Amino acid sequence: MFIVSFPYAVLQGGYWAIFAIIFVSYICCHTGKILVDCLYDEDKYGNVIRVHCSYVDVANHVWGSKLGGKIVNVAQIIELLMTCILYVLLCGELIHGSFPNAGVDLSSWIMISTALLLPCAFLQSIKSVSWLSFWCTVAHMIINAVIIIFCFTKIEEWKWNDIQLEIDIWTFPISLGIVVFSYTSQIFVPTLEGNMTNPQRFSCMMNWTHIAAAAFKALFALIGFLTFGMGTKEVISNNLPSQPFIIVINIIFVIKALFSYPLPYFAAVEILEETFFRGKPKTFFPQCIDSVGKLKVWGVALRLWLVIVTMLLAIFIPHFAILMGLIGSFTGTMLSFVWPCYFHLKIKWHKLRWYSRAWDIVIIILGLCCAAVGMYYSGRALVRALQGLPTDPYKTHIPIHGRVN
Repeated sequence: MFIVSFPYAVLQGGYWAIFAIIFVSYICCHTGKILVDCLYDEDKYGNVIRVHCSYVDVANHVWGSKLGGKIVNVAQIIELLMTCILYVLLCGELIHGSFPNAGVDLSSWIMISTALLLPCAFLQSIKSVSWLSFWCTVAHMIINAVIIIFCFTKIEEWKWNDIQLEIDIWTFPISLGIVVFSYTSQIFVPTLEGNMTNPQRFSCMMNWTHIAAAAFKALFALIGFLTFGMGTKEVISNNLPSQPFIIVINIIFVIKALFSYPLPYFAAVEILEETFFRGKPKTFFPQCIDSVGKLKVWGVALRLWLVIVTMLLAIFIPHFAILMGLIGSFTGTMLSFVWPCYFHLKIKWHKLRWYSRAWDIVIIILGLCCAAVGMYYSGRALVRALQGLPTDPYKTHIPIHGRVN
């Protein structure tokens, strides 16, 4: 879904953003494969068997059950809830961009969008969520095709000179965070591999899907930026020239974002209930579901409260791309870069060749550097944006309704 901000990432990072899209894809493909490798071990007869089922299981094995699972669960919950927040915020951004003269501010559009998401509190089946996600994907591919076709109609006007060659330290970390956030699939990789009909094809699947993702994202980002140049907005559909065209595309995007919300929301709810609401003595809080499988009243209230929290955070931090960069800089780099390599080294150290160890260590160092730099500069940029200032302190600005375009 967040590919709509990739042209904006090129605005912030230039050619380096395109390089990051490809390089981060390679790293995440590698860390996904080594994370799955951590799920397996050899028995006393030398047979390879699956001894762990999830990311949390691997963390428990390395850090202990009292600490490991909790750390990874917190990171996963942050990642999933922030994804929900971004979906809500994206809905508000898109509707506000479609009807700028309607007299309704961004916060109000976010609240209206959230009202449509309240039924998510009653979801209990992943089957219903999966069908929504399927049709969202179909709609999204159609919209992407429409935007790309439009961009190619402007090929003679493409602004090659607008792509910067140097790295702007104030904006590139935002761009990098957006890229990292878009590749954070490690949460789901162990489950995916465990449910494959032929797990031996997992490595091949990872290679081809990441190649396809990197190629499409890089081309979409480049083509989108070349079409609109320095005027590229945080959500590229708001750059379309015809207001009716913008409205149609944005409304479809809003529908897609609303239907995409249930998946991360449902996953976050399951993790929270599994971690904190299994009843005593396993957990401090009682179960949210009764003996016949129905949600308890207070369980529904808790789920509704979670939806409201995502709305409030979306209202208080109304800067889609910068927030995405900040999130990606922290949870994204930990989940996708640092922890898989660290776990791999701890579990497989004596079985790895020296260059495999060296590459894992390099990725850990890169991940920690990206996290530190990205969080600092994205955080600074977010503070400046909330103040109505440009993200780069060395650029002049004209505040527009307290927002930075």
